[in-house]
Amino acid sequence: MEVMQCGLNWNIMIQKRKIFRDCFDNFDLDKVSAYDKTDIERIMGTEGMIPSRRKIEATIHNARCFQRIRAEFGSFSEYIWDFAKGRTYLYMGHQKGNAPARNGLSDRVSADLKKLGLKYMGSVTVHSHLQACGIINDHWEGCFQYQELIACTDAVRKRQEQER
Repeated sequence: MEVMQCGLNWNIMIQKRKIFRDCFDNFDLDKVSAYDKTDIERIMGTEGMIPSRRKIEATIHNARCFQRIRAEFGSFSEYIWDFAKGRTYLYMGHQKGNAPARNGLSDRVSADLKKLGLKYMGSVTVHSHLQACGIINDHWEGCFQYQELIACTDAVRKRQEQER
């Protein structure tokens, strides 16, 4: 969904989530990585699908890259959490509403993913993923998710301006 979202409104992606799941075999990495031209045409012809051949091809390409990451690092989770040394980052100022769309951590991860061959993995996209998987905790302190993330990881406070 991240690849398909690039340049579009995220709400559109949420509305089309079922279409994406149907087109990409419920996001099964191994199945998607085996797709060929026939699958691309099938996806292109699916009603309601975003008809971007480049994004569809990038999704398939990225699935193959993810397989290589998994083979080299054991899992994508191990790969991605290593950037934060297994810790959840609490950035100073985020609780006051100063939460940016990208930061030094997402810049580093994005650059590495691109080096590994992934496409449509800019720093803003990666920052969103880091938030979604709990590496960056931008939840308000009163939010139940804030406390859950603190409880299950070794959280560290970071100054964003020192990461660039």
